[in-house]
Amino acid sequence: MAKLFVIFNPAARGEKSQRLRRFLESKAGPDVTLAPTQRAGDATRLAAASDGIVVAAGGDGTINEVVNGLRLPGATLGVLPLGTANVFARELGIPLTLEAAWATLERGATRVIDLGVAEVAGRRRFFAQLAGVGFDARAVRGASWSLKKRFGPLSYVWAGLQALRNQKSDVEVVSFDGTVLAAGAAVLIGNGRLYGGPFRVFPKARLDDGLLDVCVFEKVGHFNVHRHSLGVLCGMHTRWRGVEYFQIAQFTCRTATAAPVQLDGEDAGDVPVLFRVEPRALRVIVPS
Repeated sequence: MAKLFVIFNPAARGEKSQRLRRFLESKAGPDVTLAPTQRAGDATRLAAASDGIVVAAGGDGTINEVVNGLRLPGATLGVLPLGTANVFARELGIPLTLEAAWATLERGATRVIDLGVAEVAGRRRFFAQLAGVGFDARAVRGASWSLKKRFGPLSYVWAGLQALRNQKSDVEVVSFDGTVLAAGAAVLIGNGRLYGGPFRVFPKARLDDGLLDVCVFEKVGHFNVHRHSLGVLCGMHTRWRGVEYFQIAQFTCRTATAAPVQLDGEDAGDVPVLFRVEPRALRVIVPS
């Protein structure tokens, strides 16, 4: 097995996090270095200073922090999923139990994938799985740690319902030549197929196709939230009126008033934001 540099949060609350720490301590040795974080942003700094294969032990937010510290292209990422939704791990078929995920790391099979790039307020950030502008990003901004611990993935549903009260102007999706491709209350961007857990919001997406998938929901009132949710569950949402779905390599999102942006479930600031693809930027350890 290659040398592993495991980044994790030792102060994370909850039984899963404590079990992770005990598990990692049992694996530490010459080929396994444990790198605990102490504050926000540490995962990025630790990844930037690491040697060997960097392992993100946590949820999609931890993976996002780690990816943004890796020396790209060409770095190799391992994942020990411990988050609320673990969307990226699900996308790649990485087991959601510690023991099975560690066995995947030991086998060392890899896959090369694209990364999404978002440029917000002059700052460039990568995202591995998904992004959003507008309604869903408001839900991310409103989902506290205590809410996520209590309700898991449903915490975002609850926060999303609260976000309905604060819905402002539509988000426009604009091509590189200035053409408005679509506009709506929620713009979801996928590098992979999955969003929010096991839900295939982006059915045509591939992690290595050089494109981002965009799903725009024109309206997100209470009725439409239920309607769109049913469409996603049935795999029919991309065919319904009021939903635009397309693939594109680069575009901008803008609004007349402030609107939040989320990357891999983490608050990333406000529009305007430029999205694009970094092809074949990352190697990830996956089940063989």
